[in-house]
Amino acid sequence: MELLLALLIVSLLGMGIAGHHQNRRLRSANSMIRAKNEEIGKLSAQLSESEREQLKYQGLAAAANRISFDQFFLLDADLNIINLNQSAARLTADKDTQGKPLAQVIDSPELVNLAMLAQGENERLEEQVVIGGSNFRVRAQSMAYIGLAGCVGVAMRDITDLVQLNRARRDLVANISHELRTPITRIRLIIEGLFLDADKPKRKASIQSLKEIAMETDSLLWLAQELLDLSMIESGEAILRLVKTPMKQIVDDAIERLASLAGTKNLTIVSHVPQKFAVLCDADQLKRVLGNLLHNAIKWSPPDDAITITAAENEEEIVVTVFDNGPGVPDDVRERIFERFYQADVSRSGDEGAGLGLAICKHIVEAHGGRIWGEGNSQGKGGQFVFTVLKADTDFQQPASEPSEAEPTLELPQSVTPL
Repeated sequence: MELLLALLIVSLLGMGIAGHHQNRRLRSANSMIRAKNEEIGKLSAQLSESEREQLKYQGLAAAANRISFDQFFLLDADLNIINLNQSAARLTADKDTQGKPLAQVIDSPELVNLAMLAQGENERLEEQVVIGGSNFRVRAQSMAYIGLAGCVGVAMRDITDLVQLNRARRDLVANISHELRTPITRIRLIIEGLFLDADKPKRKASIQSLKEIAMETDSLLWLAQELLDLSMIESGEAILRLVKTPMKQIVDDAIERLASLAGTKNLTIVSHVPQKFAVLCDADQLKRVLGNLLHNAIKWSPPDDAITITAAENEEEIVVTVFDNGPGVPDDVRERIFERFYQADVSRSGDEGAGLGLAICKHIVEAHGGRIWGEGNSQGKGGQFVFTVLKADTDFQQPASEPSEAEPTLELPQSVTPL
């Protein structure tokens, strides 16, 4: 009996010990499971964060693709298009460009040759090409350095405006040099003629020579003043003082100022401007517009002829027309004649003027809230320039505070856009 009891006790003790070990194993397993769950949770959070970052970067890349001004093509080893951004897609007439050869999508042998050369180079190649009438700065580089063996990246930037600006700068320098050289050369020759020891000048000849020097000096001063005025107008530094002024007074003053010049060709300037027309303007600046247009008409009018100035009104504007019987403005250059230094026919211009007068007229008229244009001569002989200016009873975007005077006076900076 005691033996059985001892065996039972030993058995129970063994079961207790085994249960204890099993509980320890269960607690250890549960602890490991919790650690794994925590690790899985952390990995899931990291994955979610990575997915969010990827979505964010994809969104940023898509936004950059939509708003980028630069064009980009990714080409494979056969110069087929793998990918391109939206700016590049706008250059192509074919909407489905994926997998197509670059030469088929864009008609530019120079662009294809540059991409082909870039495949065998380790450095970036750069060149300027013309595509569809626009100038592009193109950079091509092999993509092998990022693991895309044989692939080529082609980045393009439209520099048409920059090319036109550089061309305008070159034209500016060339025209100024030409305009300055002519009077300076003439002045030098006249002075040399005055002081030749072998030919002592007589008083009458000397006076005439001095008059010619004065005329050439005036030409230099006029050119310098036009350059300064145009620069100030385009930069917005010039000030317009707008007051109510009779249009006839402005026209009559401009005619009087150029009467002597018109007399050299025996020209008559006729004005048909009613006294009742009043405009809101800077009188000095508007006289300059009329003076430039009249100077242009005198230059092109045949001798012993007439130049006519007329004015008409509509609801808000006075429309002024300067007409002459010269060759007129060719239809194909009507838009260009208001560009700086542009002369419609240099071969017949007699090298007079620097091509700044009409550009100044355009800026002044537009600063007054008006328009200016040249009529074509396709319907017959004659030159005609027309501009508009606001009537004195028309509002002109008045500022918040205004001088309290009997006659309103506005001082406004010219808001003009450079050509």
